[in-house]
Amino acid sequence: MKKIQNNNNNIKMLLLPPYFFPEQTASTHLDQDRFSAYKNAGILTEVYVASPTRGVDAKCRNKYKKIKNEKMFDNSVSIHRFPMFHEGKNPIFRAVRYVLVNLIQYMKGTKAKDIDVIYSGSTPPTQGVLCSLVKKKLSKKYRKKIPYIYNLQDIFPDSLVNTGMTKKGSILWKVGRKIENYTYKNADKIIVISEGFKRNIMAKGVSEEKIEVISNWIDLNSVHPVSREDNKLITEFDIDPDKFLVVYAGNFGAAQGADIILKAAEKLKNETNIQFVIFGGGAYFEEAKKEAEKLDNVFIHELMPVDRISEVYSLGDVALITCKPGTGSAGMPSKTWSIMACNTPIIASFDTDSDLANVIRDSGAGECVEPGDVDVLADSIISLYTNYKFNKRDNYDMRSFVRVNASRETCVQKYINVIKSLVC
Repeated sequence: MKKIQNNNNNIKMLLLPPYFFPEQTASTHLDQDRFSAYKNAGILTEVYVASPTRGVDAKCRNKYKKIKNEKMFDNSVSIHRFPMFHEGKNPIFRAVRYVLVNLIQYMKGTKAKDIDVIYSGSTPPTQGVLCSLVKKKLSKKYRKKIPYIYNLQDIFPDSLVNTGMTKKGSILWKVGRKIENYTYKNADKIIVISEGFKRNIMAKGVSEEKIEVISNWIDLNSVHPVSREDNKLITEFDIDPDKFLVVYAGNFGAAQGADIILKAAEKLKNETNIQFVIFGGGAYFEEAKKEAEKLDNVFIHELMPVDRISEVYSLGDVALITCKPGTGSAGMPSKTWSIMACNTPIIASFDTDSDLANVIRDSGAGECVEPGDVDVLADSIISLYTNYKFNKRDNYDMRSFVRVNASRETCVQKYINVIKSLVC
């Protein structure tokens, strides 16, 4: 079958997501930015999705029982919802729900009309199989190739190995690799978020021509430096603005390795001018809070709302990024761009052969040290504290690096280019 030729002004894209607005996921803001740009680029999106369940209350779920079809983004996105039971927390029910949703999406997706291109994310990993099958059905139905774009945000089953949920060679791992290979084979373009992801899937046999590296991005208008005089967190939490503030914001989980921060704080507890400020969450956060209560040089609080990112990262004289040793190649932490957009130096206790290490080196944003080594991390903090030039925020212009590599405008345009390269 030949590549599809679109002679119309608009491109029609099919989307079969596990969740959609008003549900909130880690990529919600990225989706919204893409749809806003697609509208202006003449890309229309047809969405088939189950009734809202994740992150919404009973009132919202009841409301959407009556809303089967709606349009968003100036009518450029058409959403078709079908009923499905509430997701809940039971992993078995969740798995059953995913399977049922995929079955219905297959039936509806294969009946969609005038589709030019199919697009999906990588969570859950069955989305890749689903859209590969829909691609085959529609291509046969239309008697022309319908291209499929796979957005790889999480490499499965590698991510399960990194978090300790399974081991390489296990039955789950083998099933995951089958799913992975099938998706890679059938996708016409695979968008990955980092060079590390690209190297990973090329090692599994994916051709370089099929891969596009597009970083997740931030809105530089929303994330920006905030002076200490204007930072409301100072007064809100009674933080001493004259101290050297070491900030960490993120989860305490299996892959983050964030426990090293409290170990470094313990090691530096006699440095009275250094204060650790932690905004956290995750599976081990309650344990972290108990440990932090023993240390006078640590302030700890739950994660702040996303609209306060600028205040959080501008607060620090340095911001920390951590990972469990050996897991840093799994991706590029998106918080990196937010920290850099606030012109805050970074110390990363992170795999030194990772994409993050390369970004820090290329941008001059700070330092990457071996993960899991508390002595090296503590020494790096002391070095920044005692080195005058690092205490001057105006020595940095990391925002320019972000603008070129991870701004909303730059990255969204790359998505548009990929779509048009397959269709036009």
